[in-house]
Amino acid sequence: MEQGNDMKSPSQCRQRTISLQSPMGKIQVSGCENGVHTIQILMDVPPAERSDDASLSCVVTASNGQEEMGPELQHCVEWLLAYFNEPWTVGRLPLPVFHHPTLHGDAFTSRVLQTLVRNVKVGETVSYKRLAEMAGNPRAVRAVGGAMRRNPVPLLIPCHRVISSSGQSGMYMGGKGNHLKQWLLTHEKVKEED
Repeated sequence: MEQGNDMKSPSQCRQRTISLQSPMGKIQVSGCENGVHTIQILMDVPPAERSDDASLSCVVTASNGQEEMGPELQHCVEWLLAYFNEPWTVGRLPLPVFHHPTLHGDAFTSRVLQTLVRNVKVGETVSYKRLAEMAGNPRAVRAVGGAMRRNPVPLLIPCHRVISSSGQSGMYMGGKGNHLKQWLLTHEKVKEED
């Protein structure tokens, strides 16, 4: 994850929030000139039905216009558009810069989220236990679950790819978004046609 040396507190930033209409419903992205702060999945509608050849699209609405979105929010929108249209391509795209304190430093939550985004690619899953091992503390399975709950930028940091050791998908968004987690995992299995 990219970090800036001049880490202003998010409360000191001039934040903008944009809304994206996605196949999952409305998504709000907040950020500033230094990077993306948060992504919220609002769950206002069930995921769109998708046929194998249907193209997914996101519609951006911003109160102050796209020209005032700033480069990092624009980069995030482009990444999300690619994710919803051709998920297999995002592994080749750089992630937007993150500007949230949870994602910087050496705390276990930050280490887990960094490990997840670096090592678990589109279409893959990892168990909570294996992610704890990968992050350097094999006994911290519950702490990995806590890190997933504190992830400020879902989709970009793919907490939906973390499943239980039994292979069950597990909880997403406190259990309210389990259907979205399943949709995301299925969406990521779509392969590029030759």
